[in-house]
Amino acid sequence: MKRFLSPGLLLSFICAANTPGGNWNKVVVTITEVAGTVYMVEGRGGNIGVSIGDDGIIMIDDQFAPLTEKIVTAVQSISDKPIDFVVNTHLHPDHTGGNENLSSMGVQIVAHDLVRDRLESRTVNRQTGEIGRGMPDSALPTLTYRDRLTFHYNGEEIRVIKVPAAHTDGDSIVHFTGSNVIHMGDIYRTTTYPYVDVNHGGTFQGTLDALQFAINQADDETVIIPGHGMLTNKEEMMAWRKMLITIRSRIQESVDTGEKLEEALARDPSMEFNERWGADSGIVTTKGFLTMIYKELGGE
Repeated sequence: MKRFLSPGLLLSFICAANTPGGNWNKVVVTITEVAGTVYMVEGRGGNIGVSIGDDGIIMIDDQFAPLTEKIVTAVQSISDKPIDFVVNTHLHPDHTGGNENLSSMGVQIVAHDLVRDRLESRTVNRQTGEIGRGMPDSALPTLTYRDRLTFHYNGEEIRVIKVPAAHTDGDSIVHFTGSNVIHMGDIYRTTTYPYVDVNHGGTFQGTLDALQFAINQADDETVIIPGHGMLTNKEEMMAWRKMLITIRSRIQESVDTGEKLEEALARDPSMEFNERWGADSGIVTTKGFLTMIYKELGGE
């Protein structure tokens, strides 16, 4: 059975005024074939993974509410099979903002136990620190898991695996085993240094551990879908992790010698990496990234 967007449903979409960004009519949503059954949808927000096959459609994350119509249209340009499930890799609104719209279409929302708990309760704005209300019941995951969940779907095992607290405390990666594709959520991005949301339980050590876990699942042919940025591979993800370890080691030296934060930053521990990965503004700034590591290592 096809699930199309009716005019009545369009009128009920969540108001864009409460969603970051605006100018939604100017956002171009594209869909790219990745490998096997898997495609990637890009628009505004986190990259969406999509498995399309004889059984139907599974989406990984769903960006923002005002983009739901465009996202569904992009997916239906490949197949008119129903969207059966959406897996939220973590709680952030650029990955969960379409939950309510998709749920109203009959799509089942899937996430880790902690993601549902976070979405149901109050959340902390990652830029301002402001406490916000939780999502309405209609946007909450209805199927949750503690450690992992396996879909036997579209001719392959799709493994949703909880990893150590990294970007947040509820992160999961999604391994499309037959297609040889791994969706990393926001644990890995090809745009900036990692964003560790300490307000929602994220840790830098967990980021390193989660990256290593994913690397262990991959081979030289695995395609990696990052939370943000372009498609990549195991080698590039390994190099990113190695860079993070190098930066942490330098900051550890500053902490061990009792240097204050300003002194540690003055050493410019990420100097040779900043041209590619650094930023002075946005969600992930170089200073914020280095400060986060310093504090996690016990610096004062």
